[in-house]
Amino acid sequence: MTMRTKLRKAVFPVAGLGSRFLPVTKASPKEMLPVVDKPLIQFAVEEAAAAGITEMIFVTGRNKRAIEDHFDKAYELETELERKNKNVLLDMVRSVLPEGVRCIYLRQAEPLGLGHAVLCAQPVVGDEPFAVILADDLMDSQPPAMARMAQVFAREGASLLGVEEVPRDQTQSYGIVTIDKMVDDLARIHSIVEKPKPAAAPSNLAVIGRYVLTPRVFEMLGSVTPGAGGEIQLTDAISKLLMHEQVFALRLPGRRYDCGSKLGYLQAMVEFGLRHPETGEAFARYLKSR
Repeated sequence: MTMRTKLRKAVFPVAGLGSRFLPVTKASPKEMLPVVDKPLIQFAVEEAAAAGITEMIFVTGRNKRAIEDHFDKAYELETELERKNKNVLLDMVRSVLPEGVRCIYLRQAEPLGLGHAVLCAQPVVGDEPFAVILADDLMDSQPPAMARMAQVFAREGASLLGVEEVPRDQTQSYGIVTIDKMVDDLARIHSIVEKPKPAAAPSNLAVIGRYVLTPRVFEMLGSVTPGAGGEIQLTDAISKLLMHEQVFALRLPGRRYDCGSKLGYLQAMVEFGLRHPETGEAFARYLKSR
């Protein structure tokens, strides 16, 4: 049986504590941090929808109800906006969830790592290829990053990891890959290692928060030995997957903002603020006047 090569499902691991943004994340999910007026998780869902994905699978934890509420229908708000003839705002609220898309919520009872979060989605993903999108990594590109990955996956039918070059002194913040020669931004991966120290890093090609994975990765996740704190690392499962299947690195178009860090988040706020139709011109004048 040949594997389906059309992506229909995306997994959003959103159970993390967001400790780098305390105190704002004490009661509010980091994925709901706004870039101007749109939360990070909405950018991620829109990117998935632009790739033709219709099932959005959120692996949530405690204090994440705001994500469910954001994508739910808001009857009272819609009624009030309708009554006041605020039609532009009404359309904006109604279009938070792209048309033809449905949301599924699963609970990760304990924060046991990215690999464990992905494994939690297995009952819903089943025997299909799927995307994994980390909302912390805001991808600013045309075509959207996941649309590019879906296009390559339809052709190759193999797992894909989004990658970019990072400064060597930052390798211990990422999974790092070694590859064949890159052709048209695509290369076969030989090995992957989680967060190596700069001196030990086999390259400076880092995996970022975009994956397309074949369902066989679940078998690998089930056999991974948990590491520190009982965490199951997705990197370890991909390392095992490499022994059975080809896995490719895809250099993604555009720019990534690491919104899991304060500096990356502020950079995204400036860039998106400057192009926002409502604030752009006045904000540019303000920045020049400083």
